[in-house]
Amino acid sequence: MKFEFDDIICAPRRLGILATLVPGESVSFTEMKAMTSLSDGNLHVQSRKLANAGYIDIRKTKKGKRSVTHFSITELGRERLREHVARLQKILDADAGTRKTAAKPMSRPAKNAKGHPGKRLALPDDSAVWA
Repeated sequence: MKFEFDDIICAPRRLGILATLVPGESVSFTEMKAMTSLSDGNLHVQSRKLANAGYIDIRKTKKGKRSVTHFSITELGRERLREHVARLQKILDADAGTRKTAAKPMSRPAKNAKGHPGKRLALPDDSAVWA
C-alpha cells in the first residue's frame, strides 16, 4: 500500500490549526494561540502556509486602534482534511483486516496485600504493529 499524504496538512501544527477550525466558526489569533499552544511567530508562519495553499482564510479587522486577526477554514481546506482523514482510516481498516486475533482487554490495576489498588499491571506491547 502506497501512502501519499498532503505535506501541508501532515505537519502537526498545521493539522492542529485546521482541526481547531473544523466547527466552522472563525477563530481569533488569540483564541487560536491558546487552543494550539503555538507561539505568536509559529502560529503566524504555519497559518501563512495554510493560507497560501488555500486551506484557510486570514481576515484582519480593526477593533478600535488595534488590528484583530481571524482564521476560518475554506471549503478546499475542509475537503483536503477529509481526504487526509480518509487515507488514515483506510490504513486503519486495512490493519484491522489483517489482524487475526481479537483485541486483548486492558488489564486491571494490581491490588496490594490489603486488596487496595496498587501498581498497574503492564499492558501488552503492540508497537510491532507499526513497525
